[in-house]
Amino acid sequence: LYMARDSAQTVYVGMAAERRGQGLRGRLTVYSRGRAAVSGLGEAAMDRALADPLWIRSRLVEVEQGVTRRTRAWAIAALERAKLRVRWATTDTGTAARQLECAVLDSLANVDLWNRAR
Repeated sequence: LYMARDSAQTVYVGMAAERRGQGLRGRLTVYSRGRAAVSGLGEAAMDRALADPLWIRSRLVEVEQGVTRRTRAWAIAALERAKLRVRWATTDTGTAARQLECAVLDSLANVDLWNRAR
């Protein structure tokens, strides 16, 4: 289970299963390399960046100057803009991880998380 925090509060709670030996490290790598612009934390960071006129203006200036960037680069910039810190907890089983995730989400019921589904 991992939680992302901005400077004020927890903003995202997610779970990373062990896949091909990667687990959490693999999940965070997907985000940090811009490969998750339309999923989970990556999408949430992109949504917030696209709602920020200053961030959009900076991207527009790049385009007007002829600087072309791929979606991955924009996704990385969106995540960097968020300035998140990540904390995590490990469990022995997937069931325990799901239970922990539910408990954490329940404890944050009054927090406006970036997660689409609670």
